[in-house]
Amino acid sequence: MAPLSSWKLGESFFDTTATRAGAIGRCATTWTLSVANATYGTSKSSVTLNEFRCDNATGGRPTVGCVVPWYAAPLIYSKSRAPQLASHITRAQRSGLPGATFKSPLTRTTNAATMKRNRDLACPRDESRPQGKSCDEYPLATSKEGLSAGGKRRSFPGCSIPGVPSRTGAKGASACMISTSDQNYQGGMNSSFYKAERMLDGDPYRVLIGD
Repeated sequence: MAPLSSWKLGESFFDTTATRAGAIGRCATTWTLSVANATYGTSKSSVTLNEFRCDNATGGRPTVGCVVPWYAAPLIYSKSRAPQLASHITRAQRSGLPGATFKSPLTRTTNAATMKRNRDLACPRDESRPQGKSCDEYPLATSKEGLSAGGKRRSFPGCSIPGVPSRTGAKGASACMISTSDQNYQGGMNSSFYKAERMLDGDPYRVLIGD
C-alpha cells in the first residue's frame, strides 16, 4: 500500500429485508480486498462482518430495527427513584446471583410458562405481603436464570420474609418485599428496556444500579 504504512479507509452500509411483522434476520457486510503487486500478481481476500440482527418482532417503535445481539445491554435502575428495589438487587448480586457483568449476564426469556414459574417459586401467591408492599424476585422473572432453573430461595434482613435464609451462590433466586411504587417503576423500566434494546428470547443483558 502506498504511501508506505498508511491507512486505507472505507465505509459500508447494510439494509434489512426483515420487515414483515414477526420477521427476524441476520445481516452481514462483506469486504473483498484486491492487492496488486507487479512482481507477485494480484492477491484477493474477503472479510465478512456478521454482527447484526434485524427484526420486526419486538412490538416497539420503530417496528423495524437492528442490534448487535451478543452485546449484553445494561438495564439500569435508579437508586434515588427506587431505593428498596436497588437495595434488594444490590444484595442479591453480592450474594452471588448473576446479572451484574458481561461474564455472567442474565438471559431474556419470553416463555410465559417459565416466567410464571419463576414468579410462583420466588414469590408464592399465598405468602402474606405487608401493606403497601409487593414481592420482588431476582434474577428477574423474565430471565432464564430464575428459580425455575434450579437452586434455592433466599432473602435478606428487612425483606419481611421470615424463615428464608440469606444464602449465597450463583443458583437460585432472592425475594424481598419492596414498595409497590418501586415494583411498578421496575415493571415500566423492564418493558421500555426490552423494546428499546430489541431484546428477543435468548438475548443477554445486565442489571445495574445507577444514581
